[in-house]
Amino acid sequence: MSTEALARLAEERVDHRFKGLPPDADGLTVAELTAQRRNLFADGFATPVLALSAERLEHNLRLMETYATRHGLAFAPHGKTTMAPQLFQRQIDYGAWGITLAVPHQVRVARAYGVRRVFLANEVVDAAALRWFSGQLSADPDFRLVCYVDSVRGVKLMDAALTGAARPLDVVVELAAGEGARTGVRTEAECAAVADAVAATTTLRLVGVAGYEGEVPRADRERVRAWLRRLVALAVDFDKAGRFVGVEEIVVSAGGSAWFDAVAEVFAEIPGLSSPVLKLLRSGAYVSHDDGHYRRLTPFNRVPEEGALEPAFRLWTQVVSRPSPSQAFVNAGKRDAAHDLDLPFAQVVRRDGTERPATGVSVTALSDQHAWLRTTDGADVRVGDWVGLGLSHPCTSFDKWPLIPVAEADGTVVEYIRTFF
Repeated sequence: MSTEALARLAEERVDHRFKGLPPDADGLTVAELTAQRRNLFADGFATPVLALSAERLEHNLRLMETYATRHGLAFAPHGKTTMAPQLFQRQIDYGAWGITLAVPHQVRVARAYGVRRVFLANEVVDAAALRWFSGQLSADPDFRLVCYVDSVRGVKLMDAALTGAARPLDVVVELAAGEGARTGVRTEAECAAVADAVAATTTLRLVGVAGYEGEVPRADRERVRAWLRRLVALAVDFDKAGRFVGVEEIVVSAGGSAWFDAVAEVFAEIPGLSSPVLKLLRSGAYVSHDDGHYRRLTPFNRVPEEGALEPAFRLWTQVVSRPSPSQAFVNAGKRDAAHDLDLPFAQVVRRDGTERPATGVSVTALSDQHAWLRTTDGADVRVGDWVGLGLSHPCTSFDKWPLIPVAEADGTVVEYIRTFF
């Protein structure tokens, strides 16, 4: 990645664009504010403010590096979760092959910060975007982009847009997770037709197969493994048919954040092919993990001997109304907290520098700028208290916060993460 581009992030000045930051920091550069090592609770941060735990972030990065290495997997974590080049760099520092992305704009962000390897988990038929890809590939011989294809029509549109390209675009056929699932080719016969369409072009090069097991209908361990074995068999069949002649490595890719243990198990069964196989895992939510959806679904629940991810997010709010013994309101709502999968979780109450569990406190609803709290008899919650909320679904948490403080356990802020959505 580009150290110069990353360094420029620290030159950005703090102002009204970045909610939660201390008002008296306006005009400082991010680097100047970082150097002050302010305390999240005592040095002017304004609620609501989302923070990442420095220690838990580090733990999660290290754990997934260890997991991928142990299982012989290359790792391209899905960058759409964070859209944070600083975290992309950390992920690459921890052994990632590259970064997975979903749409052309995200690739533009990654390239602006020098990401050299991108796995684009989507078919792209936008001519302007494809021409931009071609320009990037022509200008930088070290840049590698691998993109989904899932239809003959899509291949034809891509070929037309890429006419005259200096380098072919590497593509993988996306195998759908089943009938009624999301994108992807539904049958092996249709996969072969798409591969034939790629072979008929000079602008595209078939390098493998891929898909997303998280879309398997009524997913359970056996259904997911069965689909993964279909994906592996497709790669084997393509190889036997000579579809990967001249390819330096054959890409076989899957893996969200709920079934990567099944991916590791089935990818270990991939036989020797005509070229080395890049077994590419794409899980992204691990970097922050969460207190809801992925805490329930993480494969580490099934393989506890391999470790455990730790929720790294906490949304700090303040009680602004206590209208009755059974109700309170804090000053964060849908604009601040993920709510597409679960409501936030009241975890801790902080008063006068002392933190304790949020016993008897639960979130029952969100308005645009308020969370509704139910409080049981005896719940000790007062106007002015800080309430720390856990969140569910990282992918819709990062996108609400353009500059996120990273705090150590004692509240010292040691870094600010810039996001681009």
